[in-house]
Amino acid sequence: MKKLAVLPVFATLSLAGCNTVAGVGEDITGGARMVGDAIGG
Repeated sequence: MKKLAVLPVFATLSLAGCNTVAGVGEDITGGARMVGDAIGG
C-alpha cells in the first residue's frame, strides 16, 4: 500500500516538471501505466 501513497506525489511532481502540452500527455500516460502496474493490470 505504500506504493499507492507515493504515486500521487510522484504524479504531481512529474506534471510540475513538464513544459509542453505533449509533455503533460506523456506524464499522464506514464502515471497511468505506473498505476496499472501497481494494481496488477
